[in-house]
Amino acid sequence: MPSSKRDHSRIERCLIASLTDACETAKAEIVGFDWLTHEADYQSFTQSLRVIWVFDTKANKDRALAAGLDTRMVELTSTAFDKAGVTAPNIERHVFFDSEQECTASQGGDWVKRLAKMHRVRGSKLG
Repeated sequence: MPSSKRDHSRIERCLIASLTDACETAKAEIVGFDWLTHEADYQSFTQSLRVIWVFDTKANKDRALAAGLDTRMVELTSTAFDKAGVTAPNIERHVFFDSEQECTASQGGDWVKRLAKMHRVRGSKLG
């Protein structure tokens, strides 16, 4: 990945725009899906990039995953990455699912704390 601050800013803007499109599509298609977020360390961008899809309740998350909608969310993530010019092999390793209900129960609704503790990229040596 490019290493200049300007390149990081450009990639971030493109990624935000494309993930916003993915989010809006999912809201229209998937019951209980609320929002998503992403995080990355630009020093090891491809290895650290993660997208967390957040549902309102654990039950809605579990129903969506049981119905195979994780495949749809991975597909939307892949499309967003492509639009942003981000290459990440094994994209499913970078996609995670969570719920507001679970965050409230375990971290008192503190998403910063929850994201710092959870959802490390699968197979990564970073977390």
